[in-house]
Amino acid sequence: MHSGCCHRGWDRSIPPVAHVAPGETIELHCRDAADGHYTRRSTAADIARMDPARVNIVTGPVFVDGAEPGDALKVTIREFKPSGFGWSAIIPGFGLLADRFPDPHLHLWEYDRTARTPAVFNDRARVPLKPFAGTIGVAPAEPGLHDIIPPLRTGGNMDIRDLAAGTELCLPVEVAGALFSVGDTHAAQGDGEVCGTAIESAMDIVVTLDLIKGAAPAFPRFSTPGPVTRHLDGAGYEVTTGIGPDLMAAARDAVSGMIDHLARWRGLAPEDAYMLCSVCGDLRVSEVVDAPNWVVSFYFPRIVFD
Repeated sequence: MHSGCCHRGWDRSIPPVAHVAPGETIELHCRDAADGHYTRRSTAADIARMDPARVNIVTGPVFVDGAEPGDALKVTIREFKPSGFGWSAIIPGFGLLADRFPDPHLHLWEYDRTARTPAVFNDRARVPLKPFAGTIGVAPAEPGLHDIIPPLRTGGNMDIRDLAAGTELCLPVEVAGALFSVGDTHAAQGDGEVCGTAIESAMDIVVTLDLIKGAAPAFPRFSTPGPVTRHLDGAGYEVTTGIGPDLMAAARDAVSGMIDHLARWRGLAPEDAYMLCSVCGDLRVSEVVDAPNWVVSFYFPRIVFD
C-alpha cells in the first residue's frame, strides 16, 4: 500500500488517508522539511521566503485497525528510498547558536540515492549518510491542533538519528486507530541537530505497523538492529567540551568550541563548520552527577576529512 497525503500539526480530528490491519506494511511518500521550497537553483535569499506553515509537513495519518488507547504501536522501519537531493540551512533566530549566527546560509546537497557513499560538502569534507525519519509519531489524546515543531510524549519531531532502517519503535497509542504520521526525512544528521537542520531530503519510507495490546510506553522507546555509529567511527573523533551548572550553556560551549577548532584545524568558515556539526557531529551528556557542574561533550568524526 502507498500513501502520499500530508498535513502539518498533530490533531486527532484529521481524517486518515489510509487504513491498515495490524502487521501490514505500507510505503509512505515523505516530502522534505521545507515541503519542496528549495530547489537546485535556490540561494540563501530563499530562506526568508519560506512559508512557516509548510515547515515539517508529515505524511498521514494512517489508521491502524484495532488500535486503542493504552496499546503500543510497534513501527518497524523497513527501508528508505532517498531522492538524492537535500539542503541544510542556518535560519536566523533558529538553532543552538542563533545569537552567534544571525545571518542566513544555505547549502545544497547532491548525494548517492543508495546512501552508500558519503555526500560531498566541499573539497575538504564528505559526510557519511544514514537516512532516517526526523518526525514520526501518533496523534495525542488532547483535542485541537498541536504544533509540529516540539516533540510530544506520542513522538513527533524527535530528530533521533537512530530511527533508521531496521529500528523497531514503540509509540503510546492515545486515540482510536493510533493515527500514525511520518516525515521530515533526513539523509544524515548528528545527535543534537545543532544548527537546526540536517541534510533535509524528500524520500519514501517503508514501515510495518503492528500492535502490542495494553503495552503503551510512557514515552517512545526503540530498539536498533546493531551498532549505530559504525558509519562514523572509522577514523576516530575530535572532541570539545562545555562544563558548568547549566546543561544548555554547556552544550553551547561544546559546540562553539568545535566550530572554533574546525576553523583553525581545517580552515573552514564558521558557518560551514556549524552546518557540518549539525549534520554529522554528536552532542553527548558525559556527566550529570558531580554537582554543581555537568559536562557536555561534542564529538566530530574525523572520517569526514579522510
